[in-house]
Amino acid sequence: MGEEAKMRTCHLLDLPWEDVLVPHILCYLPLQHLVSLQRVSKQFHSLIQVYLANCRTFDLSPIGPCIPKEAFCSMLKDNKVLQSLSLQNCSDWVTDKELLPVFGQNQHLQKVDMSGCAWLTRHSLVAVSLSCTHLQHLGLAHCEWVDSLSLRSLADHCGGLQSIDLTACRQLKDDAICYLAKKCLKLRSLSLAVNANVTDESVEEVAKNCRGLEQLDLTGCLRVRNQSIRTLAEYCPKLQSLKVNHCHNVTESSLDPLRKRNVVIDVEPPLQRALVLLQDVLGFAPFINLQI
Repeated sequence: MGEEAKMRTCHLLDLPWEDVLVPHILCYLPLQHLVSLQRVSKQFHSLIQVYLANCRTFDLSPIGPCIPKEAFCSMLKDNKVLQSLSLQNCSDWVTDKELLPVFGQNQHLQKVDMSGCAWLTRHSLVAVSLSCTHLQHLGLAHCEWVDSLSLRSLADHCGGLQSIDLTACRQLKDDAICYLAKKCLKLRSLSLAVNANVTDESVEEVAKNCRGLEQLDLTGCLRVRNQSIRTLAEYCPKLQSLKVNHCHNVTESSLDPLRKRNVVIDVEPPLQRALVLLQDVLGFAPFINLQI
C-alpha cells in the first residue's frame, strides 16, 4: 500500500513546464517571488529561466533598487517575445549597455516605461524607435536626456504611439513636440508637464493633429495661454482630462467650455477656490446660493 501511494506522488516540477507551469502558474507570481524561487534548486532555476524566456510582461518596479544589473541581463538574455517592459525604480543602475540588447531582440514591445532612468542616453530612445516599431505606450517622465533628435526618431518610426509621458523632459521645445504631433496621429494621452519651453504652439499642433486625444497634462507649463486651450476644446471632442495647475496664463474663460463637456480639470472654478480659502480662514463653509 505504501509503495502504491509513493507511485501516485506527483511533485510540482513533474508537471509539464511549458504547457502547464509557465502559462498557468508562474505567470501569477510576482517577479520578486520568481527571483527567490530560482534559488531553491538547479531545477527551479532552470524552470524560472524557461519562464523568463517566454514572459510577455516584465515589471521591475517592485524590486528595481534591489536587483543587480548582472541579474537583469541574465534574466532577459533569452527573451525575444516581450510586449511590456517597466523599468521604474531602476534609475540607480540601468544604463544603455543593459537595455540596448533587450530592445534589439524584442521587436514586439508595445509598452516601455523608462521613467526616471537618469543614467540612460538618447541611444536608448533611438534603439526603441528603430527596433520596436509597434510601440504604443512610452514612459519617459523625468528623463532629461531626451532631446529633439531622439524624439524625432521616435516619431518617424513609431507612428502608432497612443500614449507618451514627457514630464520634465526639459530639453524638448516646441519644434520637437510639434513634429511628434504631426507623425503620431493616434495619440490619446500626452504629458508635457513641468517644461517651461512648451508654448501655445505645441498645444495647438497637438490639438489639430491628434483629434482622438483623451488626456493632456500641461502642469507647470507657464507659457501656455487661453488661446491654445480654446483650440484644444475645438479640435478634441474626446478630451476627458486636462491638467493645467500652475499654468497661470490659463483662465476660466477658456476652461469653462470644457467643464460644460464634463472634462475633468485639476483646477477648481474661481468661486469654488474662493470658498475653499474662506473655509480655511473661517473654519467653516458659509452657505452661498450658487443658483442666484
